[in-house]
Amino acid sequence: MMTISDQEFSDLRNLIHMRFGIKLTEQKRSFLVGRLQKLMRKLSLDTFSQYYQYLTEEKNEAALGELVDLISTNHTYFNREKDHFEYFIDIALPTVAEKLKRENLRDLRVWCAGRSSGEEPYTLLILMMEYFGPEYSSWDTGILATGISDRALTVARSAAYGSERVQQLPEYLSRKDYTPAGPGEMAVTEKVKLEATFRRFNLMNTSFSFKKPFQIIFCRNVMIYFDQPTRDALVNRHHQFNEPAYYLFIGHSETLGRSQTRYKYLQSALYKREEH
Repeated sequence: MMTISDQEFSDLRNLIHMRFGIKLTEQKRSFLVGRLQKLMRKLSLDTFSQYYQYLTEEKNEAALGELVDLISTNHTYFNREKDHFEYFIDIALPTVAEKLKRENLRDLRVWCAGRSSGEEPYTLLILMMEYFGPEYSSWDTGILATGISDRALTVARSAAYGSERVQQLPEYLSRKDYTPAGPGEMAVTEKVKLEATFRRFNLMNTSFSFKKPFQIIFCRNVMIYFDQPTRDALVNRHHQFNEPAYYLFIGHSETLGRSQTRYKYLQSALYKREEH
């Protein structure tokens, strides 16, 4: 295994934290070396100092994207933390839809932040189509899904998954909205696939440039990689683009903390933006 000096590890760790918000502890030193050494051999780079220079010269965005692909974990599956999806279909979605109808609006905006491989947004879309039924086409909806891993976004856009990753969906949904796509694979139907917009987006951007706020934001199992100041800054940015009185879903291993006052706690990993 290649070796990394204290200075090299510090430089790379600081760069990763600054660009992606991911906080690597000292215990992640061997993890980082293990993930990068094959790539460095491919690039004919002998030291981590050379790799750091390669990353930082001329703002090498493609190289930074390759780095985050290697160090980020994109493990997920359909219907993960299913109580959130139950709340979404039973309470959150009807609440938003009924309020919009009363205001004579049909502009439903949902953002999946950081869930870039597609399982979460596709699950939400299937539930939305199930809820609205024939009326779905009369709504201005769909889902924006963002992530920083080009590799995961490629999987999401292909909309094809191993059958075992679809098993967590209720049978009536998986039977209707997925079709066989080869040995051991299932593909999302075209009508669902067309309703998802996937974009590369870094949550560490100091400002978000969306045209309108979202009624529902899913940002689950992302902040577990961040330190507290980074989490606080991200929650503040979410707050700016989460419509008052509506919902923010985070991962069950995450919390916004008792000190924050921008969101009201509803239940485990589920918050509602205060109206004022």
